[in-house]
Amino acid sequence: MFDYHDPVLLKESVAGLKIGSGGVYVDLTFGGGGHSREILKQMDAAAKLYGFDQDEDVLKNVPDDDRFVFVRGNFQYIKRFLSYYNISGVDGILADLGVSSHHFDAADRGFSFRFDAPLDMRMNRAAGASAASVVNTYSYEQLASLFRLYGEIKNAGKLAAKICELREGAPLTTTFQLRDVAKECTSPKTENQYLAKVFQAIRLEVNDEMAVLQRMLQNSLEVLKSGGRFSVISYHSLEDRLVKNFFKSGNIEGKLQKDFFGNVEAPLEVVNRKVIVPDEEEVARNPRARSAKLRVAEKK
Repeated sequence: MFDYHDPVLLKESVAGLKIGSGGVYVDLTFGGGGHSREILKQMDAAAKLYGFDQDEDVLKNVPDDDRFVFVRGNFQYIKRFLSYYNISGVDGILADLGVSSHHFDAADRGFSFRFDAPLDMRMNRAAGASAASVVNTYSYEQLASLFRLYGEIKNAGKLAAKICELREGAPLTTTFQLRDVAKECTSPKTENQYLAKVFQAIRLEVNDEMAVLQRMLQNSLEVLKSGGRFSVISYHSLEDRLVKNFFKSGNIEGKLQKDFFGNVEAPLEVVNRKVIVPDEEEVARNPRARSAKLRVAEKK
């Protein structure tokens, strides 16, 4: 039942929440339920855990536990959904920003270049435009920009031009069609890394992930109680930079605000000054954890 996803930095991220008696906690990325089950193990009978996920596939993983409430929704709306349950403040929030192993391994979801599937990549298949729409309707400038920004691809212009050229004959509708186009823009030596960046860039765009992350961080800060903990696992530099800036300053830009006397005013205090990464044993067991970075902060 719980083979959906191998939870990354499980002990470290949950320990960062500093779970106490009767607390209210939130797992913003429920997925396979691994982090939630560990949180439940450490909670007492009076505590409550809310698990968020917008993907209908995760419903089979929901634990049968009276202390757990599943919320099917995008985590950027944490404040709105919690208010529905009359929750105004929480003691801990955990978010694992990585794409679930389930999404990469489910051939029909279109997240992976390992399987020939429709170009979809939507976390919520009932909402928004698919990857095929992005690939076939975005202008050369839009494609080059997203590959450069979200994929950090150096020859983004070349890839965008190649896509625009080929789609004139017929739309690109499958993962293998996109894969084959991208392979023409890189060498066999760097092929897998290049393809991963291409698919990442499109996935980020399809799900508007960076804007969603920004709204999630801000809304989470608003519902976190004083002394509450915020534990976030990120997987690529763009996400990690946003989280780092937000934890340091309380804003996405990382701009420190000062009071009249020149004292720094920041709503959060960073708990782990040095970013936490998986050890060699975890990476060997779960290679997808190798790029994970955990940051923990406490609300003042």
